[in-house]
Amino acid sequence: MSGSILSRARPDLLALAGYSSARMEATGGALWLNANESPWPSPVDAGMDLNRYPDPQPAGLRGRFAEWLGVPAENLLIGRGSDEAIDLLTRAFCRAGVDAVVTSPPTFGMYQVSASIQGARVVEMPLDAANGYAWPLDGIQSAIDDSTKLVWVCTPNNPTGTAVPRNAILDLARRLDGRALVVVDEAYAEFGDAESLAPAAARPGNLAVLRTLSKAHALAGARVGGVVADADVIALLRRLMAPYPLPTPSVAAAEAALAPATLAVTASRIALVRAERRRMAGALATIPGVREVLPSQANFLTVRLDDAPRTYATLLARGIVVRDVSRHASLAGCLRITIGTPDENDRVLAALAEQARAAA
Repeated sequence: MSGSILSRARPDLLALAGYSSARMEATGGALWLNANESPWPSPVDAGMDLNRYPDPQPAGLRGRFAEWLGVPAENLLIGRGSDEAIDLLTRAFCRAGVDAVVTSPPTFGMYQVSASIQGARVVEMPLDAANGYAWPLDGIQSAIDDSTKLVWVCTPNNPTGTAVPRNAILDLARRLDGRALVVVDEAYAEFGDAESLAPAAARPGNLAVLRTLSKAHALAGARVGGVVADADVIALLRRLMAPYPLPTPSVAAAEAALAPATLAVTASRIALVRAERRRMAGALATIPGVREVLPSQANFLTVRLDDAPRTYATLLARGIVVRDVSRHASLAGCLRITIGTPDENDRVLAALAEQARAAA
């Protein structure tokens, strides 16, 4: 089976050698004169050798990332958050004006943005809002044709917070074997109950999984994420990637984040977020003007309100910024509220309670 999904990649890219950077061609030696770098450290270097180009795929970070996910390193590509992987997969598999991707709105907007930039058609198979924003497995299957190259699955989904059953995703991947790549975005996986599909994506086949250090690991500013897939797909994406995608400071931060001691701290914070999510969901549901609190497996709650614009303005006036997601047709009147610290969450509840009293 290995390589079968690669037959669905763009044929004009399969033979592309990709850019051969100086750091890829040689990594040893004590005197580096092959990359036209400055021989002097930057005045703001801080001991990180910033005058030297970084390793495109640092072995230390790749090893820790792979160990964290329980996958072989050859099945992993690390890049700038999940966004770079979304862009690379779209470019690798979709020809402008020919190929298509399938999304299930309301969902993360970058799937559609990357497809539109590439000139690929976007087929929307919406989540079932009347049924708790359930994932439309049968509808997606019926929407697939020979032009379909990628099927995007965000679980837990942003902005609804809902999760897609693991067996349903594996079932779809089996149905689409050799026809389309099923890409599972697990950006919020740490906050949910489901087991990661990363180990399954490391096996030969048509499943890929995106992971990021931006959310649970508190490294949104470092921009480090990865994609797990068939080794042949990973090799193709690496040829399409920018020569030096990972800044040295980001690599250092990511390696530290995946150290055992740091992962233990992160686990405790995840547990607190999950507890606060339960507390916030219960408290929000009792506040007048809150019509619905969507069940969530992520680090946020999406809330439907009687007057979302007024609530947004009320929170903003108190220095609290939330996300208006009402642009999505099935999320009219909804705001997305990230779970913060207990004190921050108390500020949100107090502001909403004050608004309700003023309206009474």
